Amino acid sequence: MLYTRKGDDGTSGLFGTRERFAKDSPVYEALGTLDELNSLLGICRAKSADGGFGVLAEEIRKAQEALFVIQAEIAGAEKTIRQERIAALESAVDIIERFVGNPHSFIVPGATELSGFLDYARAVSRRAERAVTAASRIRPVSSESHAFMNRLSSLLYALARYAASGVVENVPAY
Repeated sequence: MLYTRKGDDGTSGLFGTRERFAKDSPVYEALGTLDELNSLLGICRAKSADGGFGVLAEEIRKAQEALFVIQAEIAGAEKTIRQERIAALESAVDIIERFVGNPHSFIVPGATELSGFLDYARAVSRRAERAVTAASRIRPVSSESHAFMNRLSSLLYALARYAASGVVENVPAY
C-alpha cells in the first residue's frame, strides 16, 4: 500500500526509530525541501541530457545522489557525505568557472530555459541549506553534509552559466 494512515494525526516517523515528530517540524521541512530540490534537479538533468549537455547531466546526477545521502542522515541512517565528494564538487565548479568565467555580479535568470531552471534549483538549494541547518538542531548533521549543501549552490550557479554559454546574460539594471 502507498499509504499507512499513521500520519493522519499530523505526525510522522523517521528511519530506524519509533519516535514521531509533527509534520511541521524542521526535520520534515528539511526532508521535504531536499526532496523538492532533488525533483527539480531531475528536471534539470532531463533537460541537460535532451539539450546535449551530457556533462551537466552527470554532475546533476551526482548531486542528486548526495542529496539522498543527506536525507538519510537527517532521518537517522548511519550515512554522511564524504570529504571526497565535497572535493569533487569543488573541482567541478573550478573547471566550469575556468570555462565560463566569473561574472562577479548577479545574473537575471532565464537566458536559456536550462539556465533558468538551474538558477531556480540554486535558489531552492539555498532554502534547503537553511532547512538542513534548522533541522540539525534536532537531528545532528555532519559538518561534511553542511559543507556540501553550502557548495551545492555554487555548483548550480556554475552549471547555469555553462548552460547559457553563447547567449548574452543580463545583469540587473537596478
